[in-house]
Amino acid sequence: MKIYEADKIRNIALLGHGGCGKTTLTESALYTAKLINRIGRVEDGNTISDFDKEEIARKISINTSLIPMEWEGHKINFIDTPGYFDFVGEVQSAIKVAGGLIILVDATSDIEVGTEKAWDYAEDKKKPTFIFINKMDRENADFDKVLSQLREKFGKKIAPFQIPLGEKENFAGNINVVKMIAKEYDGKTCREKPIPEDRMSEVLEIRELLMESVAESDEALLEKYFGGEEFTQEEIQEGLRKGILNGDIVPVLCGATLKNIGIHSLLDMINDYSPSPKDMPPKQGKDPYKNVVVERSLEADQPFSAQVFKTIVDPYIGKISLFKVISGSLKPDTEILNANKDEREKISGLFLLRGKNQIEVGEVKAGDIAAIAKLQHTNTGDTLCSINDPIVYSNIEFPSPQLFLAVEPKSRGDEEKISSGLQRLSEEDPSFTFDRNVETKQTLIRGQGELHIKVITSKLRNKFGVEVELSDPIVPYRETIKGRSDVQGKHKKQSGGHGQYGDVKIRFEPAEGDFEFGEEIFGGSVPKSYIPAVEKGLRECLESGVLAGYPVVKLKAILYDGSYHDVDSSEMAFKIAASMAFKKGMEAAKPVLLEPIVKVDVIVPEEYMGDVMGDLNKRRGRIIGMEPQPKGMQRVMAEVPQSEMFKYAIDLRSMTQARGTFAMEFVRYEEVPQMISDKVVEAAKAAKE
Repeated sequence: MKIYEADKIRNIALLGHGGCGKTTLTESALYTAKLINRIGRVEDGNTISDFDKEEIARKISINTSLIPMEWEGHKINFIDTPGYFDFVGEVQSAIKVAGGLIILVDATSDIEVGTEKAWDYAEDKKKPTFIFINKMDRENADFDKVLSQLREKFGKKIAPFQIPLGEKENFAGNINVVKMIAKEYDGKTCREKPIPEDRMSEVLEIRELLMESVAESDEALLEKYFGGEEFTQEEIQEGLRKGILNGDIVPVLCGATLKNIGIHSLLDMINDYSPSPKDMPPKQGKDPYKNVVVERSLEADQPFSAQVFKTIVDPYIGKISLFKVISGSLKPDTEILNANKDEREKISGLFLLRGKNQIEVGEVKAGDIAAIAKLQHTNTGDTLCSINDPIVYSNIEFPSPQLFLAVEPKSRGDEEKISSGLQRLSEEDPSFTFDRNVETKQTLIRGQGELHIKVITSKLRNKFGVEVELSDPIVPYRETIKGRSDVQGKHKKQSGGHGQYGDVKIRFEPAEGDFEFGEEIFGGSVPKSYIPAVEKGLRECLESGVLAGYPVVKLKAILYDGSYHDVDSSEMAFKIAASMAFKKGMEAAKPVLLEPIVKVDVIVPEEYMGDVMGDLNKRRGRIIGMEPQPKGMQRVMAEVPQSEMFKYAIDLRSMTQARGTFAMEFVRYEEVPQMISDKVVEAAKAAKE
């Protein structure tokens, strides 16, 4: 593949609901460009884009994959993203490097949640967008209904550039309203033909709306329009392109990817109307050493800079980093700087990835996307740049994990393997995190949903040979006291030689901090040298309370009296006496169980508010506030026991048809209701037996 300048490059991310045909579109595009001999099917597991074992087995896209191709003197980098919400991190990284987006919509269904989410991403990131209505050949396809729903949902900027030629099983192509020509497809080629007479009035009506959009793009064109003059084809294309790049026009196209109908037109439209990197403003970053804002443009004299947007981890090949060049150019055998890590990296070979196939290249220029293997220090989001001109670009924003599960090895001794496997996989997918909870002795995986975590555990097995089991996390309860007690701890043991003797009297009461120790000894009833041993003995006891063995907090202990023996007393004896007093004192001072409370922020469409609030109440939650959000959403703020929230991601998705999201953070500990406390204590005692 030849080296392309920025004005001839198009970086296009494919978005949409799961199953709408994104991967099949890349297959049809490759077939149309004569790069493959037949269109692969997701169901058969033979597509270029879905090459991962997990994707083939599950028959869905899980990873973002890159499909570069050439079309009519341009290079199009298709970035195929997963449609399932568990893999939203892949979508975010694709949008970061894409110039334009194509949202695929299924002609046989209503507007789906994935379409709405894709639209929100496009609006939030202000990316020029096309909508491609797919599956027009299906029996229940309805272009007019879908178009009407799109306009109702997303506004008047939705503009049909094409209407279908034929319908359902007779769908044969499209009528291009801009160029006033019909295109008929036979599955391999497409031929132009005049617009059928019986469709002409419909076409002219839609075209008139487009001409209004052209007129609004430029004052001179507006005058021409009101003067009744016809626009030239160049003026029409320029005006429409301007509107698309500004986000004022969203073209709607149609086709059937599996039958390769409409793909020639789509590729032509991408070349004509979608943004090249040249259309983007200069990109700002920071000089990591001087902490000042610096700017990079696509001019030829600019130093090299790029951002890694995806990492592929393979246990055999090693790490492959996919990156977009933002300025300058990169050639093999170059030393560059990873500005995030302040480490140098040596570039050996440069290549393009088409699915899993590597295509070697001698240079990558600004605006293009390529890959490097075996970088030592580089992860997703890192900036690579010229050593003499450092810059760091803003990182990729990944959504916070929604679902928490514990992962345990099926075989003893595999803990180390789990940790290193998860570490490697988190380099590939930063939208999940994991850590080892020292207190509960569990490794916790935090992912976007159930399927996401199942895929991670599946990859652990297939790539790193570790079989694991998933379970609910253990809740890190605490114990404390509500009352006061005054107790004696006396340790007396006689043996043949020296005996052991320690005697303490301690008052226990609730405290503000985790643990407070005080002493009020008069007359040396406990020698000063033994007081630290008493405190140490009590501190050691804090690790395991008397109810269920959970750590003890908010406890104050005051040593006020005791006695000792000149010969038999020792630090050890006083430590034991203190631990005896602790047990007695806790039991006598109304011990209670505390549970962690989290603050939960739920963002949901207004129509689901009642269900969500009712559900939070069922989880023993307290609603603390509500705030209206943009786009008809509402924010519900609540405080809920952590034990009720581990599977909330699954339930919220089900309740809101995947339209709701949430975030949570720990706020404090609170007393557990007696009925639940009894169950927890019982379970803890049973586990010890």
